[in-house]
Amino acid sequence: MDSTFILVDRTVAPDVLVKVVDAKEKLSSGRYKTINDALSAANISRSAFYKYKNYVFAHSKFDTEQIVTLFFTLDDVAGILSDILILLSDAGANILTINQNIPINGSANVTISMRTDNMAIGLEMMITKLKSVDGVNKIELLSM
Repeated sequence: MDSTFILVDRTVAPDVLVKVVDAKEKLSSGRYKTINDALSAANISRSAFYKYKNYVFAHSKFDTEQIVTLFFTLDDVAGILSDILILLSDAGANILTINQNIPINGSANVTISMRTDNMAIGLEMMITKLKSVDGVNKIELLSM
């Protein structure tokens, strides 16, 4: 029989399955030194954990999140990147990565990847606001 996946709300799932997911989340967090510590904190036995661990997964929000990567060319002036980050933060963007190159001939290239699913404004409006920051010479949408 082929594997078929179902999505079940945590509130109606059997307790053992909820504990397996909890234990897996505890293990991936890195806060627990040993697997026994994580299993103890999740209140699940080793045998139950190992029986279900390869078959029970938490539903990821990843498929509903929107990740955007923007490329900037900025003047080499103190505070421009900070102004950009404040605008993004105020709009509700969640910054994932920032890559800033060393300035050459008075300008620097910066790439910012972020989650935009919780932004209070649309991406187009955000890019318009970012273009208005003094020292922002160019913005390109690299990926979405």
